[in-house]
Amino acid sequence: MCLQGLPYFCVMMRRFLPLLISFLTLSAWAINPPTSVDNIIQDIYSFLAESDEVDYEELQEHLLALTEQPINLNEATYDDLAQLRFLSDQQIDAILLYVYQHPMDNLYELRLVEGLQDYEIRDLLPFVCVEPIKTDSFSIRNIFRYGHHELTARIDGRYLENPKRNLQSDPIYTQFRYRFLNKDHLRLGFTLQRPTGLDAHHLLYGGYLQLKNISCIRSLVIGNYQASFGQGLVAATPFHFGKSRYVLSAGTNAEGIKYHSSVTTESLHGIGSTIQIKDWNLSGWYSYNKDNDTLHHHLIGLNTTYQKNRFKIGLTLTENLYTDSVHYYRNTEYNQHYFRGTNQFVGGINFRYVKGIGDYFGEMATTQNLQHWGYGTIIGSRLTPVSNLGLIVLYRYYSPYFDNSQGYAFSETTRINDENGLYFGINYRRLSNWQLSWYGDIFYFEGKKYSINFSPSWGFDTMAKISYLSKDEWKNNIMVRAKLKGKKETYSARFQYIWENEQWRLLSEANANLVRNSNNKPLLTYAYSLSQDIQYSFLSFPIVIQTRLQGFRALYWDNRIYQYENDVLYAQSMSALYGLGGRVYINFRWKIIDQLSLYFRISETIYAKKWVQ
Repeated sequence: MCLQGLPYFCVMMRRFLPLLISFLTLSAWAINPPTSVDNIIQDIYSFLAESDEVDYEELQEHLLALTEQPINLNEATYDDLAQLRFLSDQQIDAILLYVYQHPMDNLYELRLVEGLQDYEIRDLLPFVCVEPIKTDSFSIRNIFRYGHHELTARIDGRYLENPKRNLQSDPIYTQFRYRFLNKDHLRLGFTLQRPTGLDAHHLLYGGYLQLKNISCIRSLVIGNYQASFGQGLVAATPFHFGKSRYVLSAGTNAEGIKYHSSVTTESLHGIGSTIQIKDWNLSGWYSYNKDNDTLHHHLIGLNTTYQKNRFKIGLTLTENLYTDSVHYYRNTEYNQHYFRGTNQFVGGINFRYVKGIGDYFGEMATTQNLQHWGYGTIIGSRLTPVSNLGLIVLYRYYSPYFDNSQGYAFSETTRINDENGLYFGINYRRLSNWQLSWYGDIFYFEGKKYSINFSPSWGFDTMAKISYLSKDEWKNNIMVRAKLKGKKETYSARFQYIWENEQWRLLSEANANLVRNSNNKPLLTYAYSLSQDIQYSFLSFPIVIQTRLQGFRALYWDNRIYQYENDVLYAQSMSALYGLGGRVYINFRWKIIDQLSLYFRISETIYAKKWVQ
């Protein structure tokens, strides 16, 4: 195998290593720096489903907000801990059960919670705290007394060697964000954004106001928000783990109505509220979106949920009203059964029951699609026969006419339509050092799908990940994955070696894949990348520097490699590496004073001359 990508890795080293060394020679003395949440976020993203279509901004914002106002475990609810997406449902239930039996005096008691390993507790610590249960009554004074203000300004610039050949002729991106956060009762925010390229003249803006836990009002949101219930067949947020190393989290969504700070089209715009009356939660929401000059979308939703002890059942109903008919290109065979029309009703029933070692969940839904009704079902179970072993089985069926643009349920494709599949996974932990995660998924499509020009078709997807965590300062991660979809077979592998101490964090990563696609020529193609991440935290100055040097070879689009990149605050990417060349970036973070931080990033991709068109 010819290592064509290595010369560009060396070019990066020669070009940027002197600059990196000049930064690091500023060294310092010993003050324990705060825990870096960036590293935890990077660990979470590194082994998520490989896609550049997922918006991770909302998850990152929630995690960073929790570091400023951590969750008090003695007052935590399921919804509070569900924000920590790396926790499984079993782990959340175990924490809540432990606190219910005896409230915590300190965070060291987390080691007594069944099902939590030392390395999982380490990742959990930045986001939680232990405090006495508050007895203060609700008051405007307390909201602002314990609140947190934040103003963020971001400017991105892109250098274009030949702007006339690049459609993104305006390379300047700007964003201004303000938010006020009181974790108990109030969240308020506003975003103003000017995109790049041809859309630069379209100024995007959005805001939200959320009230929480005031009398019987569990949540009231005005502005941008998201609504999610059950397994996501009727209403859900776009972000969910799906198939990833968090095998036991498949099929779960953070439930409820909550604010959404992004100005993307995934937001609902209007008003939504949840009130709690004893064991009942009643939710209703209205949203108005303007997709274009002629197509306006009105959405009305209702959910009622009954929860008693370990049993929960809910009913969700939505009605979509459009001012013009929704349609797709009819000469495209894979979307022939997508929704078309001016109004659509969607309804579903979901449940969850926890008993002994089992956690049983599911949802059944139906959609209106012209003269037809579509049906969707998810049903599954998580089993924990012993504390260090977790099992999951999940079956889903979406009929050809089942199609809902507001649903984001577990699926092989990005749209829950025309799919039949069975997913199963295992998570095994041996003492405090070893962890094994594995899943297998078999799926079947009755009709044609995007990039699959025959029907019916089937496929499978399987992944195994092994982690070894040393008691000292290093750990290894190895992941292998095999997938068959249509006539395309993909085999991929990822290796990580991580070493860290108070000042340094080194992450060495290798990625490789092999693709066999009967639809293309050449039939068999491969790709690989090598990267080295270096992070240095100055101990006498509040400065952190992160850098990556990388070489890659992915000559065909089917072989593209996804790899997470650290970025400035509230920005991140998992872009596709495609071509032949190398990539480098340097992030600089300086906490000037407690109330002011500066972030700076510079990045560049260098392609081989024979690759540049």
